[in-house]
Amino acid sequence: MGRPFCGQAQFSLTGQLRTRTELRDGYGTLEIKGNTPAFLTSQRARLNFNYHSSRVIFQTSLQDVRVWGADASTINNADGNRLSLHEAWADIILANAKDSTLPGNAVEYFSVKIGRQELVYDDQRLLGNLDWLQQARRHDAVVFKLLHKGWQADLGAAFNQNSDAIGYNGTYYTPANLPPYVKDSKGNLAPTPAAMIPLANTAGLSARTGSPVLATAAGTNGMNQDYKSMQFLYLAKKFGSTRIAGLAFSDEFAKYSLDSVKNIAGADTGYIYGRRFNHSGVNARFTTGALLSSQLGQRKDWTLQAGYYYQMGKSKDGAGLGAYTTTLSLGYARQNFIWTAGWDYVKGGFDPLYGTPHKFWGSMDYFYAASGSPAGGLNNPFLKGKYTSSGGRFSAELAYHYFAFADDQKDSKGNLLSKYLGSEVDATLNYGLNKITTLELGACWMAATTSMEYAKGITPGSARLNAGWAYLQINIRPDFFSK
Repeated sequence: MGRPFCGQAQFSLTGQLRTRTELRDGYGTLEIKGNTPAFLTSQRARLNFNYHSSRVIFQTSLQDVRVWGADASTINNADGNRLSLHEAWADIILANAKDSTLPGNAVEYFSVKIGRQELVYDDQRLLGNLDWLQQARRHDAVVFKLLHKGWQADLGAAFNQNSDAIGYNGTYYTPANLPPYVKDSKGNLAPTPAAMIPLANTAGLSARTGSPVLATAAGTNGMNQDYKSMQFLYLAKKFGSTRIAGLAFSDEFAKYSLDSVKNIAGADTGYIYGRRFNHSGVNARFTTGALLSSQLGQRKDWTLQAGYYYQMGKSKDGAGLGAYTTTLSLGYARQNFIWTAGWDYVKGGFDPLYGTPHKFWGSMDYFYAASGSPAGGLNNPFLKGKYTSSGGRFSAELAYHYFAFADDQKDSKGNLLSKYLGSEVDATLNYGLNKITTLELGACWMAATTSMEYAKGITPGSARLNAGWAYLQINIRPDFFSK
Protein backbone atom coordinates (compact mmCIF):
# COMPACT_ATOMS: atom_id res chain seq x y z
CA MET A 1 0.00 0.00 0.00
CA GLY A 2 1.28 3.47 -0.84
CA ARG A 3 0.69 6.80 0.88
CA PRO A 4 -0.28 9.81 -1.30
CA PHE A 5 2.53 12.33 -1.53
CA CYS A 6 2.80 15.53 -3.58
CA GLY A 7 -0.43 15.27 -5.51
CA GLN A 8 -0.76 11.94 -7.28
CA ALA A 9 2.64 10.60 -6.24
CA GLN A 10 2.80 7.79 -3.71
CA PHE A 11 5.50 6.39 -1.51
CA SER A 12 5.69 3.15 0.45
CA LEU A 13 7.93 1.77 3.17
CA THR A 14 8.05 -1.99 3.61
CA GLY A 15 10.34 -4.41 5.39
CA GLN A 16 11.30 -8.04 5.58
CA LEU A 17 12.77 -10.27 8.25
CA ARG A 18 13.33 -13.82 7.03
CA THR A 19 15.01 -16.46 9.15
CA ARG A 20 15.79 -19.96 7.93
CA THR A 21 16.81 -22.66 10.42
CA GLU A 22 18.34 -25.68 8.70
CA LEU A 23 19.44 -29.21 9.52
CA ARG A 24 21.92 -30.15 6.78
CA ASP A 25 22.96 -33.74 6.26
CA GLY A 26 23.95 -33.69 2.61
CA TYR A 27 22.59 -30.37 1.35
CA GLY A 28 24.24 -29.32 -1.93
CA THR A 29 26.62 -32.27 -2.00
CA LEU A 30 27.06 -35.73 -0.50
CA GLU A 31 28.47 -35.95 3.01
CA ILE A 32 31.75 -37.77 3.57
CA LYS A 33 31.41 -40.87 5.76
CA GLY A 34 31.97 -39.99 9.40
CA ASN A 35 30.82 -36.38 9.07
CA THR A 36 28.01 -35.18 11.30
CA PRO A 37 25.02 -33.01 10.26
CA ALA A 38 25.20 -29.21 10.41
CA PHE A 39 22.61 -27.05 12.18
CA LEU A 40 22.38 -23.30 11.54
CA THR A 41 20.13 -20.28 11.22
CA SER A 42 20.57 -17.63 8.54
CA GLN A 43 18.74 -14.32 8.37
CA ARG A 44 17.83 -11.63 5.87
CA ALA A 45 16.59 -8.20 6.95
CA ARG A 46 15.41 -5.66 4.37
CA LEU A 47 14.05 -2.14 4.37
CA ASN A 48 12.43 -1.07 1.08
CA PHE A 49 11.48 2.47 0.08
CA ASN A 50 9.47 3.11 -3.10
CA TYR A 51 8.37 6.43 -4.62
CA HIS A 52 5.94 6.35 -7.55
CA SER A 53 4.83 9.33 -9.64
CA SER A 54 3.64 9.75 -13.22
CA ARG A 55 7.18 10.56 -14.38
CA VAL A 56 9.45 8.35 -12.29
CA ILE A 57 9.51 5.29 -10.06
CA PHE A 58 12.32 5.25 -7.51
CA GLN A 59 13.26 2.37 -5.23
CA THR A 60 15.97 1.54 -2.74
CA SER A 61 16.37 -1.68 -0.76
CA LEU A 62 18.81 -1.93 2.15
CA GLN A 63 19.72 -5.49 3.08
CA ASP A 64 21.53 -7.21 5.94
CA VAL A 65 22.36 -10.92 5.56
CA ARG A 66 24.05 -12.99 8.24
CA VAL A 67 24.34 -16.40 9.88
CA TRP A 68 23.47 -16.25 13.56
CA GLY A 69 26.69 -16.13 15.56
CA ALA A 70 29.02 -15.68 12.57
CA ASP A 71 30.25 -12.29 13.78
CA ALA A 72 30.89 -10.43 16.99
CA SER A 73 28.10 -9.10 19.18
CA THR A 74 29.62 -5.63 18.85
CA ILE A 75 30.50 -4.00 15.54
CA ASN A 76 34.17 -3.58 14.69
CA ASN A 77 36.28 -3.19 11.57
CA ALA A 78 37.04 -6.90 11.32
CA ASP A 79 33.51 -8.27 11.43
CA GLY A 80 29.92 -7.51 12.27
CA ASN A 81 29.11 -5.54 9.11
CA ARG A 82 26.83 -7.35 6.65
CA LEU A 83 24.81 -4.36 5.45
CA SER A 84 24.55 -3.90 1.69
CA LEU A 85 22.48 -2.15 -0.95
CA HIS A 86 20.34 -4.75 -2.71
CA GLU A 87 18.51 -2.29 -4.98
CA ALA A 88 18.83 1.39 -5.88
CA TRP A 89 17.18 2.30 -9.16
CA ALA A 90 15.05 4.89 -10.91
CA ASP A 91 12.62 4.06 -13.71
CA ILE A 92 12.18 7.22 -15.79
CA ILE A 93 8.85 7.16 -17.66
CA LEU A 94 9.25 8.81 -21.08
CA ALA A 95 5.95 7.78 -22.69
CA ASN A 96 2.63 6.59 -21.31
CA ALA A 97 -0.51 6.56 -23.45
CA LYS A 98 -2.64 6.61 -20.29
CA ASP A 99 -1.06 9.88 -19.14
CA SER A 100 -2.12 12.94 -21.15
CA THR A 101 0.48 15.11 -19.43
CA LEU A 102 3.29 13.28 -21.24
CA PRO A 103 3.73 14.70 -24.77
CA GLY A 104 4.33 12.73 -27.96
CA ASN A 105 3.20 9.26 -26.93
CA ALA A 106 4.10 7.36 -30.11
CA VAL A 107 4.08 4.11 -28.11
CA GLU A 108 1.88 2.89 -25.28
CA TYR A 109 4.68 2.85 -22.71
CA PHE A 110 8.42 3.52 -22.72
CA SER A 111 10.81 3.96 -19.80
CA VAL A 112 14.47 3.74 -18.86
CA LYS A 113 15.37 1.90 -15.66
CA ILE A 114 18.86 2.66 -14.41
CA GLY A 115 20.81 1.56 -11.34
CA ARG A 116 21.15 -1.54 -9.15
CA GLN A 117 18.17 -3.73 -9.95
CA GLU A 118 16.79 -7.25 -10.17
CA LEU A 119 16.38 -8.80 -13.63
CA VAL A 120 13.37 -11.14 -13.58
CA TYR A 121 12.01 -12.65 -16.80
CA ASP A 122 9.60 -15.50 -17.55
CA ASP A 123 9.98 -18.43 -15.14
CA GLN A 124 13.42 -17.17 -13.98
CA ARG A 125 15.20 -20.07 -15.68
CA LEU A 126 17.95 -17.81 -17.08
CA LEU A 127 17.27 -14.41 -15.50
CA GLY A 128 15.86 -14.24 -11.98
CA ASN A 129 16.29 -12.56 -8.61
CA LEU A 130 17.26 -15.80 -6.83
CA ASP A 131 15.08 -14.82 -3.89
CA TRP A 132 15.58 -18.18 -2.16
CA LEU A 133 19.20 -17.26 -1.47
CA GLN A 134 19.32 -14.87 1.46
CA GLN A 135 21.67 -12.53 -0.47
CA ALA A 136 19.46 -12.77 -3.61
CA ARG A 137 20.72 -11.47 -6.97
CA ARG A 138 20.93 -8.01 -8.58
CA HIS A 139 22.75 -6.26 -11.42
CA ASP A 140 24.16 -2.76 -11.93
CA ALA A 141 22.56 -2.03 -15.29
CA VAL A 142 20.41 0.14 -17.53
CA VAL A 143 17.26 -1.33 -19.11
CA PHE A 144 15.09 0.29 -21.81
CA LYS A 145 11.50 -0.98 -21.44
CA LEU A 146 8.88 -0.78 -24.21
CA LEU A 147 5.23 -1.89 -24.26
CA HIS A 148 3.18 -1.45 -27.44
CA LYS A 149 0.17 -3.29 -28.90
CA GLY A 150 0.73 -6.36 -26.77
CA TRP A 151 4.47 -6.51 -27.41
CA GLN A 152 7.07 -6.26 -24.66
CA ALA A 153 10.65 -5.35 -25.59
CA ASP A 154 13.43 -4.85 -23.04
CA LEU A 155 16.97 -3.90 -23.99
CA GLY A 156 19.57 -3.95 -21.21
CA ALA A 157 23.31 -3.47 -20.73
CA ALA A 158 25.94 -3.37 -17.98
CA PHE A 159 29.65 -2.55 -17.80
CA ASN A 160 31.62 -3.39 -14.65
CA GLN A 161 34.74 -1.63 -13.43
CA ASN A 162 36.80 -1.81 -10.22
CA SER A 163 37.57 1.79 -9.41
CA ASP A 164 36.94 5.44 -10.29
CA ALA A 165 40.24 6.58 -8.78
CA ILE A 166 42.24 9.28 -10.57
CA GLY A 167 45.13 7.66 -12.36
CA TYR A 168 43.28 4.35 -12.77
CA ASN A 169 43.88 3.56 -16.45
CA GLY A 170 42.39 1.13 -18.93
CA THR A 171 39.44 -1.19 -18.46
CA TYR A 172 41.08 -4.27 -16.99
CA TYR A 173 38.61 -5.82 -14.57
CA THR A 174 39.53 -8.07 -11.67
CA PRO A 175 36.29 -9.52 -10.29
CA ALA A 176 35.65 -8.41 -6.72
CA ASN A 177 34.77 -10.39 -3.57
CA LEU A 178 38.44 -11.12 -2.86
CA PRO A 179 39.68 -11.88 0.67
CA PRO A 180 42.13 -9.30 2.09
CA TYR A 181 44.59 -12.05 3.07
CA VAL A 182 45.48 -15.48 1.72
CA LYS A 183 47.93 -18.26 2.65
CA ASP A 184 50.97 -18.74 0.42
CA SER A 185 52.29 -22.14 -0.67
CA LYS A 186 54.05 -22.57 2.70
CA GLY A 187 51.02 -21.62 4.78
CA ASN A 188 52.12 -18.09 5.67
CA LEU A 189 49.38 -15.45 5.73
CA ALA A 190 49.97 -12.61 3.27
CA PRO A 191 47.97 -9.75 1.68
CA THR A 192 46.13 -10.75 -1.49
CA PRO A 193 48.11 -9.36 -4.47
CA ALA A 194 46.40 -6.60 -6.46
CA ALA A 195 44.57 -7.48 -9.70
CA MET A 196 44.72 -11.19 -8.90
CA ILE A 197 42.26 -13.88 -7.82
CA PRO A 198 44.32 -16.22 -5.60
CA LEU A 199 44.22 -19.99 -6.04
CA ALA A 200 44.30 -22.54 -3.21
CA ASN A 201 44.21 -26.31 -2.85
CA THR A 202 41.92 -28.31 -0.56
CA ALA A 203 44.34 -27.72 2.34
CA GLY A 204 43.96 -23.96 1.95
CA LEU A 205 47.50 -23.44 0.64
CA SER A 206 48.16 -21.45 -2.51
CA ALA A 207 48.65 -23.76 -5.49
CA ARG A 208 48.93 -23.28 -9.24
CA THR A 209 46.30 -25.98 -9.84
CA GLY A 210 44.02 -24.78 -7.04
CA SER A 211 40.57 -23.23 -7.11
CA PRO A 212 39.77 -19.49 -6.87
CA VAL A 213 39.59 -18.12 -3.32
CA LEU A 214 36.73 -15.65 -2.85
CA ALA A 215 35.37 -13.85 0.19
CA THR A 216 31.87 -14.56 -1.14
CA ALA A 217 30.77 -16.47 -4.23
CA ALA A 218 30.34 -14.34 -7.36
CA GLY A 219 27.13 -16.13 -8.26
CA THR A 220 25.43 -19.48 -8.70
CA ASN A 221 26.60 -22.37 -10.87
CA GLY A 222 30.11 -22.37 -9.42
CA MET A 223 30.71 -18.87 -10.74
CA ASN A 224 34.13 -17.61 -9.64
CA GLN A 225 34.23 -14.29 -11.51
CA ASP A 226 31.63 -11.70 -12.39
CA TYR A 227 31.08 -10.61 -15.97
CA LYS A 228 32.95 -7.60 -17.34
CA SER A 229 29.95 -6.53 -19.41
CA MET A 230 26.61 -7.86 -20.60
CA GLN A 231 23.83 -6.97 -23.04
CA PHE A 232 20.43 -8.55 -23.59
CA LEU A 233 17.29 -8.21 -25.68
CA TYR A 234 14.00 -9.66 -24.46
CA LEU A 235 10.89 -9.85 -26.67
CA ALA A 236 7.48 -11.21 -25.68
CA LYS A 237 3.97 -11.28 -27.13
CA LYS A 238 0.74 -12.93 -26.08
CA PHE A 239 -1.46 -14.52 -28.75
CA GLY A 240 -4.77 -15.42 -27.15
CA SER A 241 -3.94 -17.77 -24.27
CA THR A 242 -0.41 -18.44 -25.56
CA ARG A 243 2.62 -16.36 -24.69
CA ILE A 244 5.91 -16.57 -26.60
CA ALA A 245 9.08 -14.97 -25.23
CA GLY A 246 12.53 -14.79 -26.79
CA LEU A 247 15.85 -13.91 -25.18
CA ALA A 248 19.24 -13.00 -26.65
CA PHE A 249 21.88 -12.59 -23.94
CA SER A 250 25.58 -11.82 -24.28
CA ASP A 251 28.03 -11.69 -21.38
CA GLU A 252 31.74 -11.03 -21.61
CA PHE A 253 34.45 -12.04 -19.12
CA ALA A 254 37.90 -10.55 -18.57
CA LYS A 255 40.79 -12.69 -19.78
CA TYR A 256 43.44 -13.86 -17.34
CA SER A 257 46.71 -15.78 -17.15
CA LEU A 258 48.27 -17.81 -14.34
CA ASP A 259 50.81 -15.85 -12.32
CA SER A 260 52.69 -16.07 -9.03
CA VAL A 261 54.01 -13.61 -6.45
CA LYS A 262 56.93 -14.43 -4.13
CA ASN A 263 56.21 -14.02 -0.43
CA ILE A 264 59.11 -13.96 2.06
CA ALA A 265 58.07 -14.63 5.66
CA GLY A 266 61.10 -14.91 7.91
CA ALA A 267 63.12 -17.92 6.78
CA ASP A 268 60.26 -19.14 4.58
CA THR A 269 59.88 -18.28 0.92
CA GLY A 270 56.48 -19.17 -0.44
CA TYR A 271 54.46 -18.24 -3.49
CA ILE A 272 50.96 -16.95 -4.02
CA TYR A 273 49.49 -18.36 -7.20
CA GLY A 274 46.54 -16.80 -8.90
CA ARG A 275 44.76 -15.54 -11.99
CA ARG A 276 46.10 -12.20 -13.22
CA PHE A 277 43.52 -10.11 -15.06
CA ASN A 278 45.77 -7.87 -17.16
CA HIS A 279 44.95 -8.99 -20.71
CA SER A 280 43.09 -7.02 -23.34
CA GLY A 281 39.98 -8.49 -24.90
CA VAL A 282 37.27 -10.66 -23.38
CA ASN A 283 35.86 -14.17 -23.52
CA ALA A 284 32.40 -13.61 -25.01
CA ARG A 285 29.47 -15.96 -24.44
CA PHE A 286 26.14 -15.77 -26.28
CA THR A 287 22.87 -17.42 -25.25
CA THR A 288 19.63 -17.31 -27.22
CA GLY A 289 16.32 -19.13 -27.20
CA ALA A 290 12.59 -18.96 -26.60
CA LEU A 291 9.94 -20.06 -24.11
CA LEU A 292 6.30 -20.86 -24.92
CA SER A 293 3.58 -20.88 -22.27
CA SER A 294 -0.02 -21.75 -23.08
CA GLN A 295 -3.29 -22.42 -21.27
CA LEU A 296 -5.33 -25.20 -22.85
CA GLY A 297 -8.84 -26.64 -22.55
CA GLN A 298 -12.23 -24.97 -22.28
CA ARG A 299 -11.68 -24.18 -18.61
CA LYS A 300 -8.01 -23.30 -19.21
CA ASP A 301 -7.11 -25.89 -16.59
CA TRP A 302 -4.19 -27.31 -18.60
CA THR A 303 -0.87 -25.44 -18.80
CA LEU A 304 1.82 -26.26 -21.35
CA GLN A 305 5.34 -24.88 -21.21
CA ALA A 306 8.15 -25.59 -23.68
CA GLY A 307 11.50 -23.91 -24.16
CA TYR A 308 14.85 -24.22 -25.91
CA TYR A 309 18.06 -22.21 -25.41
CA TYR A 310 21.42 -22.53 -27.16
CA GLN A 311 24.78 -21.30 -25.87
CA MET A 312 27.86 -20.55 -27.97
CA GLY A 313 31.12 -18.61 -27.89
CA LYS A 314 33.57 -19.04 -25.02
CA SER A 315 33.20 -19.71 -21.31
CA LYS A 316 34.60 -17.37 -18.67
CA ASP A 317 37.77 -19.49 -18.75
CA GLY A 318 38.11 -19.32 -22.55
CA ALA A 319 36.83 -22.81 -23.40
CA GLY A 320 34.72 -23.21 -26.53
CA LEU A 321 30.97 -23.56 -26.05
CA GLY A 322 28.27 -25.36 -27.99
CA ALA A 323 25.56 -26.52 -25.58
CA TYR A 324 21.80 -26.29 -25.15
CA THR A 325 18.96 -26.83 -22.71
CA THR A 326 15.33 -27.79 -23.26
CA THR A 327 12.34 -27.82 -20.96
CA LEU A 328 8.87 -29.31 -21.36
CA SER A 329 6.08 -29.51 -18.78
CA LEU A 330 2.34 -30.09 -18.65
CA GLY A 331 0.25 -29.00 -15.68
CA TYR A 332 -3.37 -29.70 -14.75
CA ALA A 333 -5.34 -27.63 -12.22
CA ARG A 334 -8.50 -29.01 -10.65
CA GLN A 335 -10.22 -27.36 -7.71
CA ASN A 336 -7.51 -26.97 -5.05
CA PHE A 337 -4.90 -29.18 -6.73
CA ILE A 338 -2.23 -28.64 -9.38
CA TRP A 339 -0.41 -31.62 -10.92
CA THR A 340 2.68 -31.15 -13.08
CA ALA A 341 4.82 -33.55 -15.09
CA GLY A 342 7.93 -32.24 -16.82
CA TRP A 343 11.37 -32.82 -18.20
CA ASP A 344 14.48 -30.63 -18.15
CA TYR A 345 17.50 -31.54 -20.26
CA VAL A 346 20.77 -29.61 -19.89
CA LYS A 347 23.47 -30.58 -22.35
CA GLY A 348 27.15 -30.64 -21.40
CA GLY A 349 28.59 -27.30 -20.33
CA PHE A 350 25.43 -25.20 -20.69
CA ASP A 351 25.39 -22.50 -18.02
CA PRO A 352 21.89 -21.38 -16.91
CA LEU A 353 23.20 -17.83 -16.54
CA TYR A 354 21.71 -15.69 -13.78
CA GLY A 355 18.47 -17.47 -12.99
CA THR A 356 16.94 -19.16 -9.97
CA PRO A 357 18.24 -22.77 -10.03
CA HIS A 358 16.62 -23.65 -6.70
CA LYS A 359 13.26 -23.47 -8.46
CA PHE A 360 14.01 -26.15 -11.04
CA TRP A 361 16.60 -28.84 -10.25
CA GLY A 362 15.61 -29.96 -6.79
CA SER A 363 15.37 -28.04 -3.53
CA MET A 364 18.59 -29.59 -2.21
CA ASP A 365 20.57 -27.52 -4.77
CA TYR A 366 22.80 -30.31 -6.07
CA PHE A 367 22.94 -28.78 -9.56
CA TYR A 368 23.63 -25.29 -10.93
CA ALA A 369 23.39 -23.62 -7.53
CA ALA A 370 26.51 -23.57 -5.34
CA SER A 371 28.29 -26.02 -7.66
CA GLY A 372 29.01 -25.66 -11.36
CA SER A 373 27.63 -27.46 -14.37
CA PRO A 374 28.07 -31.25 -14.19
CA ALA A 375 30.58 -32.37 -16.82
CA GLY A 376 27.99 -34.76 -18.20
CA GLY A 377 25.08 -32.32 -18.20
CA LEU A 378 21.76 -33.17 -16.57
CA ASN A 379 18.69 -35.21 -17.52
CA ASN A 380 15.85 -34.40 -15.10
CA PRO A 381 12.30 -35.76 -15.47
CA PHE A 382 10.10 -34.61 -12.58
CA LEU A 383 6.62 -34.87 -11.05
CA LYS A 384 4.97 -32.33 -8.76
CA GLY A 385 1.69 -32.10 -6.88
CA LYS A 386 0.43 -29.08 -4.94
CA TYR A 387 -2.63 -28.47 -2.76
CA THR A 388 -3.77 -24.94 -1.84
CA SER A 389 -6.60 -24.30 0.60
CA SER A 390 -9.61 -22.32 -0.59
CA GLY A 391 -8.52 -19.19 1.24
CA GLY A 392 -4.92 -19.59 0.10
CA ARG A 393 -3.67 -19.59 3.67
CA PHE A 394 -2.24 -23.13 3.58
CA SER A 395 -0.45 -25.08 0.86
CA ALA A 396 1.39 -28.39 0.62
CA GLU A 397 3.66 -29.52 -2.21
CA LEU A 398 5.40 -32.79 -3.01
CA ALA A 399 7.99 -33.12 -5.81
CA TYR A 400 10.04 -35.98 -7.24
CA HIS A 401 13.20 -35.52 -9.36
CA TYR A 402 15.03 -38.21 -11.32
CA PHE A 403 18.63 -37.16 -12.00
CA ALA A 404 20.92 -38.62 -14.66
CA PHE A 405 23.87 -37.57 -16.80
CA ALA A 406 22.88 -36.24 -20.21
CA ASP A 407 26.17 -37.46 -21.75
CA ASP A 408 28.30 -40.56 -21.29
CA GLN A 409 30.92 -40.23 -18.55
CA LYS A 410 33.88 -42.44 -17.64
CA ASP A 411 35.57 -43.18 -14.32
CA SER A 412 39.30 -42.80 -13.64
CA LYS A 413 39.94 -46.23 -15.21
CA GLY A 414 38.11 -45.38 -18.43
CA ASN A 415 35.01 -47.44 -17.66
CA LEU A 416 31.58 -46.04 -18.51
CA LEU A 417 29.65 -44.79 -15.52
CA SER A 418 25.97 -45.42 -15.00
CA LYS A 419 24.08 -42.33 -16.15
CA TYR A 420 21.68 -42.56 -13.20
CA LEU A 421 22.78 -40.10 -10.49
CA GLY A 422 19.97 -40.44 -7.98
CA SER A 423 16.46 -39.43 -6.97
CA GLU A 424 15.26 -36.56 -4.80
CA VAL A 425 11.95 -36.08 -2.98
CA ASP A 426 10.98 -32.61 -1.72
CA ALA A 427 8.08 -31.93 0.66
CA THR A 428 7.03 -28.37 1.53
CA LEU A 429 4.30 -26.90 3.77
CA ASN A 430 3.33 -23.21 3.79
CA TYR A 431 1.04 -21.52 6.31
CA GLY A 432 0.01 -17.87 6.56
CA LEU A 433 0.10 -17.09 10.26
CA ASN A 434 -1.27 -13.60 9.65
CA LYS A 435 -1.24 -11.08 6.82
CA ILE A 436 2.46 -10.29 7.25
CA THR A 437 3.89 -13.60 8.53
CA THR A 438 4.35 -16.87 6.63
CA LEU A 439 5.77 -20.13 7.94
CA GLU A 440 7.44 -22.61 5.59
CA LEU A 441 8.53 -26.10 6.59
CA GLY A 442 10.52 -28.28 4.21
CA ALA A 443 12.00 -31.78 4.27
CA CYS A 444 14.02 -33.29 1.41
CA TRP A 445 15.72 -36.62 0.75
CA MET A 446 18.35 -37.69 -1.77
CA ALA A 447 19.09 -41.30 -2.71
CA ALA A 448 22.26 -41.09 -4.81
CA THR A 449 24.46 -43.55 -6.69
CA THR A 450 28.24 -43.80 -7.02
CA SER A 451 27.92 -41.78 -10.23
CA MET A 452 26.89 -38.81 -8.07
CA GLU A 453 30.28 -39.02 -6.34
CA TYR A 454 31.98 -38.53 -9.70
CA ALA A 455 29.60 -35.70 -10.61
CA LYS A 456 30.43 -33.88 -7.35
CA GLY A 457 34.19 -34.53 -7.53
CA ILE A 458 34.20 -36.84 -4.49
CA THR A 459 36.54 -39.83 -4.13
CA PRO A 460 34.44 -42.93 -5.01
CA GLY A 461 33.37 -44.89 -1.95
CA SER A 462 34.09 -42.10 0.53
CA ALA A 463 30.62 -40.51 0.68
CA ARG A 464 27.28 -41.50 2.17
CA LEU A 465 24.84 -41.95 -0.71
CA ASN A 466 21.72 -41.10 1.32
CA ALA A 467 21.27 -37.44 2.21
CA GLY A 468 18.66 -35.33 3.94
CA TRP A 469 17.84 -31.71 4.60
CA ALA A 470 15.12 -29.98 6.62
CA TYR A 471 14.35 -26.33 7.32
CA LEU A 472 11.91 -23.98 8.99
CA GLN A 473 11.57 -20.54 7.43
CA ILE A 474 9.76 -17.61 9.05
CA ASN A 475 9.04 -14.74 6.66
CA ILE A 476 7.76 -11.45 8.11
CA ARG A 477 6.92 -8.68 5.61
CA PRO A 478 5.39 -5.58 7.23
CA ASP A 479 3.95 -2.65 5.29
CA PHE A 480 4.58 0.25 7.63
CA PHE A 481 1.81 2.43 6.15
CA SER A 482 -0.80 -0.33 6.12
CA LYS A 483 -3.45 -0.41 8.81
